[in-house]
Amino acid sequence: MRRVLVVCPGRGSYDRASLGQLAHRQGEAAHILDACDAYRASLDRPTIRGLDAAELYQSTRHVAGEHASLLTFACAMADLADLDRSRYEVVGVTGNSMGWYTALAASGALALPQAIELVETMGWYQRGNVIGGQLILPCHGGGHLDDPATIAAIDEALAACRQAGHQAWWSIRLGGYAVLGADRDGLRWLQEHLPATEQSGRAFPAQLPMHSAFHTPLLRPASEAALLDLAHLTPVAPHVPLIDGRGYVHRPLHADPRELLRYTLTEQVVAPYDFAMAVRAALAHTGADTVVALGPGNSLGGPLARILVAQGWQGARDKASLAARQASDHPVLLSFGVDEQRAQLRS
Repeated sequence: MRRVLVVCPGRGSYDRASLGQLAHRQGEAAHILDACDAYRASLDRPTIRGLDAAELYQSTRHVAGEHASLLTFACAMADLADLDRSRYEVVGVTGNSMGWYTALAASGALALPQAIELVETMGWYQRGNVIGGQLILPCHGGGHLDDPATIAAIDEALAACRQAGHQAWWSIRLGGYAVLGADRDGLRWLQEHLPATEQSGRAFPAQLPMHSAFHTPLLRPASEAALLDLAHLTPVAPHVPLIDGRGYVHRPLHADPRELLRYTLTEQVVAPYDFAMAVRAALAHTGADTVVALGPGNSLGGPLARILVAQGWQGARDKASLAARQASDHPVLLSFGVDEQRAQLRS
């Protein structure tokens, strides 16, 4: 048995290559998809299976928050249902950004029907209502998770942007990458003043398509609406340790359900989400043998690898030693979004 930390991806994970991955799911995974589709059908909205079965990937449809949110949740939860429990024991759960909502369900802190309602409600707030936006840029260097000089330059740019009369903040500390949230004028200002770089053929800073300025004060209206629309949710203490975007560990038996709901509908929405800290805290608390990233896609593969190397986890202290561990019989990182690794994870 391998003790695994399960990591749930954020909303932007479902990409062109993800199409069709929900076909032929069986057992518990099919039950999860049935529940998602029944809820969407009750609201006269396109079903998750229907979105996944589309012949063509359409960014205006598959990236839009009102569809992408529950689509991402369904893919992740179906993957978790397919995890071979005879070989992998889940000892902790965390997530990135919207992945926190999935983590609530994956840890048993929120029943599936209520988790579906949470994800669908928060996603539907985005319909025709993209507020500001997000920029992503690398902030790593020299083998370190975060380069202090780059972090200082980002902090200075954000302060100057606000001084210029715009609204701009950290959104997500992703693990070697900075995600910044700003209003539209602030986005333009940051794109003009942050240093332009290129990595793996991609130009940075890059704007994330159809994303609001999540995890910033600009999303306060969404938080206020959620406090009214979702006040009836009844989370419970999770079945396994659940680690949030502050690096706080919600423990089985002892977690406060009221705090889980408060954090989910308020701080998680309007304050920066520190994914890197969440993973570090989860590793320290659980001592997991392997980190398992749920699908769709493998957007967290790079950030997770950098976090593991920065921690020297299981002896992986640089790219070479991480590659050696990954090629061994006991890899430290597996992703459902990588075909050969998916085959190792499924029952």
